[in-house]
Amino acid sequence: MSGKHIIVIGGGVIGASITWHFAKAGANVTVFCGERGGVATPNSFAWINANWGNPEPYFRLRIAAMAGWRRLSQAATGVNPQWCGSICYDLPPEGLEKFATEQESWGYGIERINREEILSLEPAIKNAPDWALKIAEEGMIEPRPVALALLADAEKLGASIHAGTEISSLALRDGRVIGVMTTDGVMEADEIVLAAGAETANLAATAGVTVPMSASPGLIIDTRPAPRMLNHIVVAPEMEMRQAPDGRIIASTSFNGTEPGVDPNATARRVFDDMCSRLVDGDRLELEGYRIGYRPIPEDGFSIVGRAKGVEGLYIAVTHSGITLAPAIGEFAAKEVLEGGSEPRLAPYRLSRFG
Repeated sequence: MSGKHIIVIGGGVIGASITWHFAKAGANVTVFCGERGGVATPNSFAWINANWGNPEPYFRLRIAAMAGWRRLSQAATGVNPQWCGSICYDLPPEGLEKFATEQESWGYGIERINREEILSLEPAIKNAPDWALKIAEEGMIEPRPVALALLADAEKLGASIHAGTEISSLALRDGRVIGVMTTDGVMEADEIVLAAGAETANLAATAGVTVPMSASPGLIIDTRPAPRMLNHIVVAPEMEMRQAPDGRIIASTSFNGTEPGVDPNATARRVFDDMCSRLVDGDRLELEGYRIGYRPIPEDGFSIVGRAKGVEGLYIAVTHSGITLAPAIGEFAAKEVLEGGSEPRLAPYRLSRFG
């Protein structure tokens, strides 16, 4: 058990995982968030994988996080990843083979499948390629329900959650972050964990800390619930598709979401029409709508996790790959804050790398 009082800023999947791990460790944890479930999290494609974001150290971090999802599903109520696997053919053949060879050398479970095998697994795919990669260990979650489940479970463990409370700034005293400034005044804590997604840089700046990142918009479409058409996450050229347990098909044109452009409605319709053209009976699908999420993306594309040098009492956790990485970041952040020490797998992802 820890006697520390920790404030976590952020209620998306990263903040929720950190909160759950703190609460599980017995910390006195208080969460401030604009909305339970976050802002970027509900607008994520929600693919759990390690096949994006090389070099190898990042691959290893993502592998650790995938194992973390399996542990969380056993330990936390309402966390139910779907380990459906993926079928990928988004690169030209030579690029796909180079990717597969590298990932295999790192121990990733990749299987090459031919067109007949592709269609036996995914009969709804039109114009199937000559071959593709099947990665059985990958999965998906429904992101907002999982974030809500982690927060709810953390509450049962004693966490206090304040949704809809505006944090105007971090509170400092003698060069140390000692709390947060709310409309009700300052709430103090032993440690502040900033996991506020796209708002991370603005809040860190109030403590004199620069977090180099941007907030990039990404559009994702949803169909109305349909009979089962897709059994895996399908990663095709300029199109990613998955079918949620409720029957919705969710799609975008890239891992970061589709650039909305000046007319998001027209963009959503274009993505929907393109997706339908790739599926047998795709003309029977109906567009339910689209979502635009502002993804927190550190300057070099990789996570920023750890303490801010020169300012005590502040721990920062921001990443684009929040869905995949949430369990690992939650586990490692809780250990570092509560127990001290340094997690080796986070070493390449400290804020200090930016100078």
